[in-house]
Amino acid sequence: MPSTVFESRIFQDAFGTPEMRRIFSDEATVAHALLVEVALARVQGRLGIIPADAAREIEKCADASRIDFAELKRETDLVGYPIVGLVHQLARQCGDAGRYLHWGATTQDIMDTVLVLQIREAMGVIGTDLARVDEALTSLIEKHRYTVMAARTHLQQALPTTFGFKAAVWLSMIRRARQRLLQLWPRVLVVQFSGAAGTLASLGDRGLEVQEALAAELNLATPSITWHTARDSLAEVVNFLALTTASLAKIATDVALMMQTEVAEAFEPFAPGRGSSSTMPQKRNPISCELIIAAAKAVRQYAGLMLDGVVADHERATGPWQAEWIALPQSFLATAAALRQSDLMLSGLVVDPYRMRSNLNLTGGLIVAEAVMMALAEYIGRNTAHDIVYSACRAAAESGNELITELMRRPEVTKHLDEPRLRELVDPANYLGSVQQMIDRALNEPKAGDQSSRSSGALSAGVFLGGRRCRDICRKINAHQVKPVSGSHGPTGLAIPRLKSANEIGHRPAAGADQLQAADHRTHLVVHERSRGRADMNFLAHPAHVEPIQCFHG
Repeated sequence: MPSTVFESRIFQDAFGTPEMRRIFSDEATVAHALLVEVALARVQGRLGIIPADAAREIEKCADASRIDFAELKRETDLVGYPIVGLVHQLARQCGDAGRYLHWGATTQDIMDTVLVLQIREAMGVIGTDLARVDEALTSLIEKHRYTVMAARTHLQQALPTTFGFKAAVWLSMIRRARQRLLQLWPRVLVVQFSGAAGTLASLGDRGLEVQEALAAELNLATPSITWHTARDSLAEVVNFLALTTASLAKIATDVALMMQTEVAEAFEPFAPGRGSSSTMPQKRNPISCELIIAAAKAVRQYAGLMLDGVVADHERATGPWQAEWIALPQSFLATAAALRQSDLMLSGLVVDPYRMRSNLNLTGGLIVAEAVMMALAEYIGRNTAHDIVYSACRAAAESGNELITELMRRPEVTKHLDEPRLRELVDPANYLGSVQQMIDRALNEPKAGDQSSRSSGALSAGVFLGGRRCRDICRKINAHQVKPVSGSHGPTGLAIPRLKSANEIGHRPAAGADQLQAADHRTHLVVHERSRGRADMNFLAHPAHVEPIQCFHG
């Protein structure tokens, strides 16, 4: 019976995605562990460390579909780790050759390398999802770069801006997240093979030779030195996820505030029943925003747990390592869910330019008092101009008059600024500063993910594991449990999805949400269909981005 939201049949798609659950499933973990064990045997056979015929037999006979998970659980409960029990079962499958399994390795070697392989696949998914959010924001910016609205500081109207500019600020965070993701690859995608205490003593003077061959076999980098108790890179992964989800939560917070009845400037996509109340029929709650904010809070807590894991003792830690088993998969699950909800929300965001303009006019021109002050300051100095305009603002607020009315009553103002000039100054659309130039700069900033599929070692070379040489391994694994895609180095095999470039990701037309929204639709009960390829209205469904695996044979 599920005991967490990550496993719950009710909540699992609110706090995860099917794709990310697959990556960190028991079946995928075992399949990756088997892959690493077979790869180790293969390279050791090739190097003459173990008999070549034994390596071939291991490769031929090792079969993940024959793993007894009940037995594996019992032995894991006894030993504390799953690798010992897994090796026992694999050894029985391989007969006499099984005695050469796990040669010179230790449990943490296998488990850490498996985790790196899972992180590689998971980061590819995160990269693809970030690209989708990037695309959705770009569409919003291009569509609303001239849609004037009130910028707010301390929750109060401050100066005019545009919604496109606001979205461009959001985009800048996503672009930096994509850059951070690429920067992580060389520090994280590193093989772990170091033996019991990190010295590879069990392999004599051939330890580094085996390590390098294993890294090449798995398309991972070779470490400069043992990292099994230097966990900073793994902590960096979860802290990256925490930063990413925090950025998404900032966007969600802004949207939720704009959805307030009194503001009513932007709304999550509508579908019958979406965000409704059990008792108040008029309600339209910011459900995606709430899920994003909750996910971000959880990941920030896991980031702290991962930092605790860095504080390990000597050459084999007592406890911090196990904490990673909790924090890391759930961080990826929560981040994937937050990204999916962000894509959903932003791709179909309903924007009301009329209400934005109406809200701008609430203050009767006070929002552009700075514009009048700066224009008047050219004639009488800033401090004097400030005091005059401040007095006019106070009078307008107390009388209910518009700011221009109070300004026209002051000869010290009209002496320098006539009525046409004042009306120009109090038009919010005329006080946008460098908004358009900065929007252009944000849009033109390179998309780090566009180059990711061509990055050396990390993505293009590092997406494929096993291939033709991993003949018959795990050939009977349930396609619904472990579903890697085919790799570029062979027809089938255990492969890792690429972080797609922008050219590989299908472009969707901008959602025409605000055209559907009339100014008098204050309740905003408007059915908005998302004008994009995957326009299903099941907001908790997420299409698979990987092909089902058939088998691990050539």
